[in-house]
Amino acid sequence: MATGQRKDPFRNFRFRVEIDGIQQAGFSDVTGFDSTVDVIEYRDGSDPTHARKLSGLTKYGTISLKWGITDSMELYNWHKEVVGGNVERRNVSIIVIDEAGNDKARWDFVNVWPSKYDAPDFSAKGNDVGIESLDLVHEGMVRVS
Repeated sequence: MATGQRKDPFRNFRFRVEIDGIQQAGFSDVTGFDSTVDVIEYRDGSDPTHARKLSGLTKYGTISLKWGITDSMELYNWHKEVVGGNVERRNVSIIVIDEAGNDKARWDFVNVWPSKYDAPDFSAKGNDVGIESLDLVHEGMVRVS
């Protein structure tokens, strides 16, 4: 019989995104933050039947942010600077929040810059919220807590 304190998983809709110098609220989706280490296989000449496996380059996924369109231009302007040749790298954090509003899990990303901006689609046939999106590339991810 278990006697420890119950630990429920955190809900995926309670989160916030912090971007150096940018105040943006109301992200509906944050996806794609992952890391993968390439596997390098080689065969040692003294062992003709088995391949050895070494670690190679670490690659990081592209983070995709989505939010309902507002009059805020900060994220768009960040991307516009990159298009103009001024790649301004920032630090970004994604924080999971518990039911009481406390920070519980945090991922920090370094040297982040926007590689793609996607404007919302519009249709006079519906009443959906227009969604903007921004893809962010980075050079490192650490889960802090």
